[in-house]
Amino acid sequence: MKLLMDTGKMQVMVSREPTEKKDQNGRQKMERDTGRPMWSTQVFIQDGEGGDVILVTTAGARPDVTVGQIVSLVKLEALPWATNGRSGVAYRAESISSASIQSVKNAS
Repeated sequence: MKLLMDTGKMQVMVSREPTEKKDQNGRQKMERDTGRPMWSTQVFIQDGEGGDVILVTTAGARPDVTVGQIVSLVKLEALPWATNGRSGVAYRAESISSASIQSVKNAS
């Protein structure tokens, strides 16, 4: 089951440049099925209730976004995890790209 998040009414801003997602040996992780490189981008996501900083993983080309830029997340998925007594939520998106002016106005 996929837990897709509706970000249509949220404002998303890049808060840290995309970086290589690394494995335990310090090498860039690759997507299992496709072999595409994986990237982590920290964003601040806000709606009418407040906001949170989350780390979003994407695969493929390095996202062409910069700190402070308003962006769109395509197919943002929440991935709950639990291991060794710890748990949390990881986030993955199909892509991160510059938001159009129209989509930012609709988020208000």
